[in-house]
Parts: sequence; structure tokens; C-alpha cells
Amino acid sequence: MSETPTADERLKVLEAITDTSLGKLGQDKVMATILARVREVLGVDTATVLRLDPTVQQLQAIAASGIEEEVYQDVRIPVGAGFAGRVAEQRRPVIIDRVDETTVVNALLWERGLRRLLGVPMLAEDELVGVLHVGSVTAREFSETDVELLRLVAARLALEVQIDVAASDRAAAAALQRSLVPARLPAVPGMKFAARYVPGTEPGVGGDWYDLFSLPDGGLGIVMGDVAGHGLNAAVIMGRLRSALRAYALESDDPAEVLSKLDRKVQHFEPGALATVVYGSVSASRDRAVISLAGHLPPVLAAPDSPSVFVEAPVDPPIGVTGPRRRRTEIELPPGGVLAFYTDGLVERRDQLIDVGLQRLAGVVTTDPPSAVCARVMAALVGATPAQDDIALLVARRERN
Repeated sequence: MSETPTADERLKVLEAITDTSLGKLGQDKVMATILARVREVLGVDTATVLRLDPTVQQLQAIAASGIEEEVYQDVRIPVGAGFAGRVAEQRRPVIIDRVDETTVVNALLWERGLRRLLGVPMLAEDELVGVLHVGSVTAREFSETDVELLRLVAARLALEVQIDVAASDRAAAAALQRSLVPARLPAVPGMKFAARYVPGTEPGVGGDWYDLFSLPDGGLGIVMGDVAGHGLNAAVIMGRLRSALRAYALESDDPAEVLSKLDRKVQHFEPGALATVVYGSVSASRDRAVISLAGHLPPVLAAPDSPSVFVEAPVDPPIGVTGPRRRRTEIELPPGGVLAFYTDGLVERRDQLIDVGLQRLAGVVTTDPPSAVCARVMAALVGATPAQDDIALLVARRERN
């Protein structure tokens, strides 16, 4: 085969990467088919796809032909290191004619006997998705035609990787979120509950969550939170916050101290993460509640024979933002009293001020059974319009003796 692909040979590659029947295959099969065709047409001995993990700035081998060990051994290359890392860092094609420990991080490449390497960045618009490289055990030259052909293949594979990552992230985030939001609200003496959770229509699973748990002194912990951002990362942070808050709630009966510890944990282990949280602890006697707000909207309190009001509690900075000492507010919870916790997706709309949604919410929270209150709130604030952002609503009612 000639060193430069003929028009017919280039057409084979184009047909391979545009073949609509590939859509019926899984990602592994698609990549294997395309890489095999690339090896055949370019006359090379190896072809490898490395996907970028942007969180750690590493390239991970996810598909290979002729050097499958790269995938089996989970090869990872830091961006900027060696041949593949240089392609990723510079975002341009790189050709090397010396393959050894001075030019390549991955020992498998020189152990394979490769003498020439051509690598191109895998780009989806301006986003770096990974690196595609091919290698030859002979001292062959790579032409401009070879480079352009490999760039075309890289663009196709970048799209494949993007689609797969997005689908995997959505599935993982949805599964994680479902596992963290209580499937069944607990039976707690003296209290009744109801809740609603509606995913938003915007891309990516959000980081809204709520939680209910018993405390060692017989009290009850109630949490409502909203992690900034969407997707798997938000869902993962949500899970960590939920677990950490539960642990701190066992150590302290002061919601303000619990949120302070949570904030220190996030700033140390999750720098850059941001979340609003309201944590309330209801006493064992059920007649009072202590509430602390970390950038979150205040719960609504409905008492018998009184209009519903928002709990008058100071709003401290969100979790992840340094600020003054966090504060707590104690309120009475009379028999038949209702507390409604919610996330901003319930009351915020792009075409209206948030005050409109808040006023509407306060007007429909009553001392009726929690299930009836939830139904009324959702009808008044959501109705027949799909939610843009995630919505979480938790209604707690102290039963009458």
C-alpha cells in the first residue's frame, strides 16, 4: 500500500465514519470498526483513542486496535506529558519519529516497536474531548493527507465520545439522585409528611434533595438543599453533602453548628462547590423547631387560625462561601402546625419576579394534611407548565393530640 491513501482508500474511511448502521452498535463496536478501517487505509500498525477526563486533566485509553493492552491496562497520560499529552495541550497534530522514554510516557508504545507516531486532538467545536493517535513500526512518513484524514476521523470519534459520556452521566446522575431522595417518607410519632420532586426540563439532572431522619434525642432532622449546577458532578456533591450533614447532625443538636461543619468540609474537600441548604431540627416534644439557613429560601409556617408566614430567620451565606458565624432561629410549632420546605425551582420563573412565586406559595400553604397541601401547592405554582428547574417540596405537619 502506498504511504499516501488514494482517493478510493480515503472514501473507505469516510464511509466507515458516516455509516448510519453504526448507530445501532454500542460505542465499543463503533470505535473498533472505525479504528480497524483507519489502520487498513493508513497502513499503520496501531490506533488508539484516549478520552480526556477534565476533572483531573488526564487522558485515558478507551479504545485501541493493534495495541489493545493500552485499554486493558488502563493507560492514563497527564495532559502536557509525553506525546499524547502534548497533542492535548497544544490542540494540534503532532508527528514524532523517535518513540522512547524521552518522548513518550506510555512504555507500551516503544515496547511495541513503534518508530513513528501521528496524533491529532479530538475536538467537538472548541471543546477538547481526547486524542487519537496512530503508530507504525516502520520508518514511514505521514503526509498532510494522512493528517487531514485522521483529523476527520477524530472529529467523528469526538462526537461519539461526547454522546456516550453525556448519556452515561445522565443515567448515573439520575440513578444517584433517585437513591438519595427518600423513596418512602419515614413514620415519625407525632408528625405527618408529604413530598414532591419534579426534575426540570433543562439539560442535566440537578442537585436538589431533601432528607428526613430521627435524631438521638428523639427529635427529627429536616433538610432541603440545592447544589449549584447540573449533571453527574452536582448529583455526586449532593450525595456527599447529604451523608456529611447526617453525620454532623449526630454530633450536634444545633443546626447552625451542623451547617458550619458542613461548610468547612465542603471548602476543604470540595473547593468551588456551592449549595444552599436549610436544616431544621424538630424537638422530641414536637412543639418547637430550630432552623438555620445557608443561602436558602425560608420555609413557610402555617398555624391554626393564623395566616401562613415565612419563618423569620436570618439568611447566612451558602455552603461553600466564607462568611460570619452561622445563626439559628427557634420557632414554635403548635398542634396542627405545618412547615413547608422547598427549593427555588418551585417559586422562580424567568418571566416574573421571585416575590410573585413566594406570595403565591404562602397563600396556598395551610394546616390541612400534608398530602393535600402538596397537591394544592403544585397545582398553584406548577400547574400544566413543565418545570424549567428541578422542584423539591417537603411538607411536615405536627399532629394534634
